[in-house]
Amino acid sequence: MNRVPLIRSSKSFRRWAIVISALALAAGFVPDAVVRAYQEREPSDQPSRLGVVVTVKDELTDITVESLQRRVERARAMGASVLILELNTPGGLVTSAIAIADLIKGITDMKTVAWVNTKAHSGGAMVAVACEEIVMARSSRIGDSQVIMVGPEGAEAVPDALKPKAYTPVIAEFRASATLRGYSPILAEAFVVPECEVWWVENKQTGEREFVFRNEKINRVGDPASDTSAATSPADREWKLVDKYHDILLQRDVPAVQPVDREDTLLEMSPSLAYAYGFSKGVVSTDEELRSRYQLTALERFEPSWSESLALWLTSPYVRGFLMIIFLLATYVEFHTAGVGLAGLVALISLGIFVGAPYMAGLANVWEILFIVAGLALIAFEVFVIPGFGIAGISGLILMLVGILASFAPPEPGRTFPIYIPSLPETVERLKEGIVMLSGAMVVSIAGMVMLSRYLPKIPFLRQIVPANPTPSQVLIDDPYDGAARVGDIGEAVGPLRPAGKARFGEMLVDVVTQGDFIEAGARLEVVERRGNRVVVRPIG
Repeated sequence: MNRVPLIRSSKSFRRWAIVISALALAAGFVPDAVVRAYQEREPSDQPSRLGVVVTVKDELTDITVESLQRRVERARAMGASVLILELNTPGGLVTSAIAIADLIKGITDMKTVAWVNTKAHSGGAMVAVACEEIVMARSSRIGDSQVIMVGPEGAEAVPDALKPKAYTPVIAEFRASATLRGYSPILAEAFVVPECEVWWVENKQTGEREFVFRNEKINRVGDPASDTSAATSPADREWKLVDKYHDILLQRDVPAVQPVDREDTLLEMSPSLAYAYGFSKGVVSTDEELRSRYQLTALERFEPSWSESLALWLTSPYVRGFLMIIFLLATYVEFHTAGVGLAGLVALISLGIFVGAPYMAGLANVWEILFIVAGLALIAFEVFVIPGFGIAGISGLILMLVGILASFAPPEPGRTFPIYIPSLPETVERLKEGIVMLSGAMVVSIAGMVMLSRYLPKIPFLRQIVPANPTPSQVLIDDPYDGAARVGDIGEAVGPLRPAGKARFGEMLVDVVTQGDFIEAGARLEVVERRGNRVVVRPIG
């Protein structure tokens, strides 16, 4: 009898266990759902922070400047709080780098951050220093910003005569940005000038650390090679050389190398050195780490548009060389076919892309385009209006060559006149690229013209584009005398020739002319020259 209550108790226990489990689940999950719903209904005390990552890759050109301007305005319109420039660039045009740095320093409604991932060299370092804050990926580099010339034998230093012109705007921009953002101007200059020798010194009393050039280092710390008196020994001085720093990657102190930049090297910093030298604020390698560091509620990425990438690709000297070849060959075909057709349209399109792409990239300005158009107009005037090839044609050819070559050279700071002799090394090298490209394109085009005239007319499909050369029978003028009065034929004057008149050759009367002599009627004549319907004769005995 006691077993029944036990069975009922067991069933009752199971029911209560199910109820309790359900309540436990509800207690664990329902409040979270309620809280989430409540949070969606009620505004949070913490304002939302939107971060925008703007990628800056490859070479810096005016296309990069315009792209950044567009994306900065888009980030501003979305209400972004933090603007992050993800840098992975070897540098580029000096004028474009300065324009980007000025653009960044003019942003006051967003926090600007340079995220070096993975390199910021040359103009890229200039852009990074212009930002309020720098963070770096674990395997990244910043610095090495010397102005160089890239010639046939590779990278070369700027000649001494050109250094003031080439270095002044770059050093001035680096120093201005470093002063504004609280970085060391001396280290910023060491990015650019290889002759800088920079030392890291520390005040023994306050622990203050500074970067100084060699002469100042000798004043503060002394020079062991020349200090021999006890009064000037390093132990008696207020300053000393920094002997160690905290490596943010290794998370321990490591020995400092002195000088931090030798006079035969350019300063380039790893994430650890950049952090120790006060440039980088930390190591960030992923988007999630960016969100966490800057407490962002959302992070958007703004990439360059396809049109901007295409325009940058079209400025390649190889692509421009190909476009020039297409222009020359299409022009040749157009002049050898009747009317205005597809070849002329192809020539105009290729020329438009040839000058339009560098204009968008900042390599060319409107003056170069006007020179090319004026040159084409003068050549067309010479071909279609004035017979021969004279002053107008030669002037047009010169204008076109000048405009084409000038479109390869970027504008130099302080130069306003459209045509000038380049002085900056980058401008000189771009001009050399243009000369090589134009020469190569003309050689290939001449070979292509020979092939077009000799081989392509034999191909049935292409015969409509480039017709075959006419045969002699096709261009022969109709003979008005049906084969009579050819050179060597003998005839008789039917009237006096003074010096023109008529002569009979068989049954045919022919208009003839003598070589200047007067010939009486009935004289025997011999044809000595025949051009179309002009027959020249001489008397024979």
